[in-house]
Parts: sequence; structure tokens; C-alpha cells
Amino acid sequence: MSNLAVIGAQWGDEGKGKFTDYLAQKADIVVRYQGGNNAGHTIEVENKQLKLHLIPSGIMYKDKICVIGNGVVIDLKALIEEIEYIESKGISVENLRISDRAHLIFPYHIKLDILSENNKGNNDIGTTKKGIGPAYMDKVSRTGIRVCDIFNKEVFASRLKYNVEEKNKLFTLLYDADPLDYQSILEEYLGYAEKVKKYVADTSALVHSYMQQGKDILFEGAQGTLLDIDMGTYPYVTSSHPISGGVSIGTGAAPSALDKVVGIVKAYTTRVGKGPFPTELSDEIGETIRDKGHEYGTTTGRARRCGWLDAVIVKYAVRISGITDIVLTKLDTLSGFDKLKICTGYKIGDKIIEDFPASLETLAQCEPVYQEMDGWTEDITGVTDFDQLPENAKKYVNRIEELSGSKISIVSVGPERKQTIVRHEI
Repeated sequence: MSNLAVIGAQWGDEGKGKFTDYLAQKADIVVRYQGGNNAGHTIEVENKQLKLHLIPSGIMYKDKICVIGNGVVIDLKALIEEIEYIESKGISVENLRISDRAHLIFPYHIKLDILSENNKGNNDIGTTKKGIGPAYMDKVSRTGIRVCDIFNKEVFASRLKYNVEEKNKLFTLLYDADPLDYQSILEEYLGYAEKVKKYVADTSALVHSYMQQGKDILFEGAQGTLLDIDMGTYPYVTSSHPISGGVSIGTGAAPSALDKVVGIVKAYTTRVGKGPFPTELSDEIGETIRDKGHEYGTTTGRARRCGWLDAVIVKYAVRISGITDIVLTKLDTLSGFDKLKICTGYKIGDKIIEDFPASLETLAQCEPVYQEMDGWTEDITGVTDFDQLPENAKKYVNRIEELSGSKISIVSVGPERKQTIVRHEI
């Protein structure tokens, strides 16, 4: 296995949780490298379902070290609640490690997120309102507070006081909202510090040590390629780097550390929130895909917008992240359709383009160029061998492989670990 990254190759919600868990069987350490509790990864094993937001998807294995890297922004209240939730399922979190360099989310980040979004009206971004963006803003403006800071009471108190005072000016003068109380936040977070102290470590050194020992490392991303702050559909993006380049930034591992990049691709396309979506189906077919695929957010419960597979997006993700292997998920959702479509390019006026544009205004003008393919009616949720799939299902998978430029190594036909078809070992 060596060192590999698992990334979302579309707009997120591709099924990364299942396959981080699945691939973690061979790993010694699982490292989450970006995002916050705006992410949601669902794992199902033997009728037991686990919904995770911050803790890496390898936590169900007793022998795996699970790391929250420095690129993650952490809401300590949410993290402690997640720890308690996992333990209530009879699962130990003793192998959890939290980077001492990770930045923290505070109540003022959440309040600023809510006020800012509400103030934008119809121009809102559609954030989860969990303070993710404002926490990354403070990180970049060099006023953020890191995990290591909360264990030095004097330093923490001073930095927190400054931040609360600054944010309260925004709340009262700009938004005409009530200020927050510094003292109550200080006491609350000092309490959190005691609860998480045993998990905190220099995780960059830990990851490096595992590499030196030749251990297998799995880097877990959240969200997806088109939500990357630089390479995504800006401004309808997250505030971090879900692409493979985010691994080095978010963990302290050298860029040369990765041996493979596994791109998770849903057999159709979904998106949450606003922004252009060339293959979106605002009709009965889109509704059917949403219902069959249970396309509702793990974190927010929001209904996802659904459409045909966009191979332009997948090819783009392969290029910018160096995807070596694709895991195709939710193929079973497409059973029962007479015809399926794959977008192979975009038409703008009389011009056909095959590269994903930067401008949202350009993307909004793009009409999908479709290849239509015959569907299948068989239930494929119990299939474990690729050759046993219906002929049209195999043709559909093979065509995606041709268009993407990367091999499809695994096909998923259901949420359980066992509902997995391995074509090539990763």
C-alpha cells in the first residue's frame, strides 16, 4: 500500500468515508489533512453506522493511529461530542492524535459565519455556518489560536481577549448584534483543553517517524476537488485544499511522500449549495437519483443537487491531483434507468471545450455535450466480481475510465465494506 491519499474528485459527498475505512485495513496510520466539522463521512460495517466529522475514518480499527493534522480547523466542543458519540458505540479513541499546530474554532468564528452569511442575502455562499471560513481567515491574518496555545493559560488568555474584543467590534458596530463574553469562553475552552490534552502531539514528527519506519500511511481528505479554495468553483468553495497538494500543507509530510492518489468518483454528479452545475437534472430523473442514492448531507441534511456524470470534472481532478487510481461509487444507484448519459465536453456557442473553466460566468454558459449509453435493470448490490456485472454496467465503467485518463481500480455497489468490487489492488 505505501503512502496514499484519498481525495474527492467532484464537489464532495463522493463516498470518501467508506473507502478511507476500507483502505485503512492495510494502513498503519490514517491522517486527516484539511477542513473541519463541515465535513461528513459515513461508514457502515455489519449494520453499524458511524457518522464522522473530524475524526479520521480509520477509527473503527483498534490498531490504527488516527491523526487530525495541522491543516484541520478544530471546534473543540464538536470534537469532544464526537469522541463521546464514538465511545457510546463501543469504539475506543485511545489511538487518536491531534496536531498541536492545528487552529481552533471559537464561538466568535461561528457567530461571524452566521452573521456574514445572513447579511449577504441572496449572495450568500451557502456555508455550513460552523465557523470554518472565519477560522481560516484568522489563521491567514495571523491572529488565530492553535491547539498548543491553549495549554499556556497566560498566552491563551491574552490572545483570546484580543480576538474577542476585535470580533465584538464587528458584531456590535457592523452587524448590530450582541457581543460575546470573553470570560465564559476562556473558562469553557480551558475545560476543553483538559479533556483533549492526552491526545495532543507533534503529529508532523509522528507521521515522519512512521515514514522512516516504512509504515503504510493513508491521508484522508474532506470535501472535493471543486471545493478547493484555489482550484474549485470559487467563491462557492471551502476554505482549504482538498486536492492532493493539501496533504503536504496539512500534515507536514514532504510532497514526495505520496506513492498513490486515490480519487473517489460518484457514478453521477452531486452538488450542495449554489453555483453553476452543467449536468444538473431538475426533473424526475434528478429526483429519482436523489431518492435512490439518499443524497442528503451528512453534516447539514441538505438535499443535494443531482445530475449525470461529468467527465470533464473527473478528468480535471485527475490532472491537478495526479490521481493514480479511481474508486467509482454508487454504481448501484443507476440500476433501473433505460438510458444513462455522460458529459464528455462543454459547448459554448459554436465552440466545444474539454477543460474545466475558471470563470463561473463561463461555466454558467456551458451546455453539456453528452454521450448516451444503454442502462441496466439488474440489482447489482450483491455483485463482488466485475465480470458478473451486467454488460451495460461494465461498458459504463469502462467508458468513464477512458474519459478520465486514470484506471478505475475499485467499484462500489453499496455502502457496506463487503459491497466492493476490486479490479486492481491499491
